[in-house]
Parts: sequence; C-alpha cells; structure tokens
Amino acid sequence: MSLLSQLNDEMKNAMRAKDKLRLGVIRMALSAIKQAEIDHNTAATDDNIIALLTKMVKQRKESIKMFTEGGRDELAAKEAAEVSAIEDFLPQPLSADEINQLIADTITNTGASSMADMGKVMAVLKPLMQGKADMGAVSGQVRATLNS
Repeated sequence: MSLLSQLNDEMKNAMRAKDKLRLGVIRMALSAIKQAEIDHNTAATDDNIIALLTKMVKQRKESIKMFTEGGRDELAAKEAAEVSAIEDFLPQPLSADEINQLIADTITNTGASSMADMGKVMAVLKPLMQGKADMGAVSGQVRATLNS
C-alpha cells in the first residue's frame, strides 16, 4: 500500500472518529503533497512523501522549541501532537547502532578518507536514512568520523 493511499485511508478513519487534530494534520500533509506535485509537475512517490513529512516534523519541532522558550506551552503541546500524528506515517527510526553501522559501511564502501569525500558518503547515506534519522546529526557523525 502506498503512503499516499495510506494517508487517504487514515483521513477517512479520522473523519469517522471525529478526530479533528489528526484530520487537520493529514489534510495539511495531503495538501502539501498535492502542492509539491503541482510545483514539480511529477506524481508523488513514497520517497518524496517521506521527505515532505520529515520536513514537516522538523518545522514543528523548531516551533515547539520556540513556543517553549516563549512560555506558550499550549501551542507547544498542539505542535507536539501534530508531530506524533505525522510520525505515524514515517518509517521506524534507526537506532544509534544501526546509524553508526551504516556510516561505517558507507565510508568503507566509498573509500572515503577525508572531508573532501563527505559529499560522496552523504549521497549514499541520504536515500538509506531519509525519514529514518536526523540527517543533520548523521552529517555531524560522518564529519567526526572522517576527521578522526
């Protein structure tokens, strides 16, 4: 079952359950997917949808941080609920051990030995980890590994 059809099915379930928060989040995600299809003139694939949902989660986590710093706990709680609703559609996150193993294997397979090779390593890792790990943190780990 494709991710798009899963989102559509869950939207119907949220309507039946009268779950306004989840329904709103799913509609927002479907709207963003449709807008990306129009902007790029392509059909949505699971990889594109995962990238878009990951971006939505990242935006909301930044908002949670800002709302918490600003003392707006009720808005932070709403954003946190949206994050959990979106994360239901993302693949299971990789463990720290799995991430470290993928990084080590990729560095070995690409023959990377210095920071000049970081682009090659990240180009291989990104499709493997998209939506399953924070790519900023992965980039930092790759950088630290290549510098040592």
